[in-house]
Amino acid sequence: MKFNGKLGLQQRVLPSYRVPFFDLLAGHCEGGMSLFAGQARAVEMIAGGTTQIAKHVEADNLHLLGGPFYFCYQRGFINWLEDWNPDALIMEANPRYLASPSAVSWMHNRGRKVLGWGLGFPSPNGRGAGVRAAFLHQFDGMIAYSQRGADEYAALGFPRERIFVAHNSVSPAPTEAIPARPSTINHQPTILFVGRLQARKRVDSLLRACAEINSAPRLLIVGDGPEREALESLAREIYPSAEFIGAKHGAELKPYFEQADIFVLPGTGGLAVQEAMSYGLPVIVAKGDGTQDDLVREENGWQIEPENYVALVNTMKNALSDIARLREMGKESYRIVSEEINIDKMAETFITALNAITPLR
Repeated sequence: MKFNGKLGLQQRVLPSYRVPFFDLLAGHCEGGMSLFAGQARAVEMIAGGTTQIAKHVEADNLHLLGGPFYFCYQRGFINWLEDWNPDALIMEANPRYLASPSAVSWMHNRGRKVLGWGLGFPSPNGRGAGVRAAFLHQFDGMIAYSQRGADEYAALGFPRERIFVAHNSVSPAPTEAIPARPSTINHQPTILFVGRLQARKRVDSLLRACAEINSAPRLLIVGDGPEREALESLAREIYPSAEFIGAKHGAELKPYFEQADIFVLPGTGGLAVQEAMSYGLPVIVAKGDGTQDDLVREENGWQIEPENYVALVNTMKNALSDIARLREMGKESYRIVSEEINIDKMAETFITALNAITPLR
């Protein structure tokens, strides 16, 4: 499946985890793809990436204010459009990006289509709903990260037939078989966490929960970050057997995924969930922005309310009480990322959306 034209794609920043997807998408565009993205703020600690197929043009990001009042103005947006002259444009559907409306107008003045791409909008009441609806309706189509996001766009009056769900993914479909794991465990089960060690990940809750489980599971914590020293200190007090592995990337992660019996993400975020599933692991994750609703189901894991420590403990105890069930759930995790949610399927949906809104030439 191809897009018969030149594609422009705008992002606020270019994180390293998006590079494989953008290069894959660029390979589906017969006229090529140019990516307009700038630098993140230092406080965000977002690792940048370098594309090989997509042509990355650096935006001059002007970061304004902060917190709930944060805005970003991307200087050079129109100059980039004039230089690249795309047949279609995909943009982040974020009203905090102040240069976006002028870019949409530039495209529409030339009879070209613009797709928005975003998480969705929880529907506010009153004037807020009207403002968000007006923002959405400047786009010719919407790509949602999840079904929940698609439903939120539709609730604001955006036509369902022009909403496309491209399940958020950062990994290709697995190419290796599920690691062999016994159907029973005669030793302590192994729990794995992979991610940046920061407060919102709630690794402190994971340590406390492990201390309450009678089987005293082996806990592997892979990652680094500003909370590491505090977490190691807490572990010495309440769960001294916890193993802090440090930061690992790519192939370095493989042995830890293979050793694990279950993957647990007690806080928000977490790009490692899909990778864990590709190793045939069931998962426990905190509910977030909706992107995990489609990924984590009753058949392959558990979603718990964030900040609900009791739910975390009870769910971990329940999960580890039936190892044969865990293995079956792990097989379903593997099937989901093999057949339904991976960057190949995501790229296919983007091309489908582009072809649906762009007239044939």
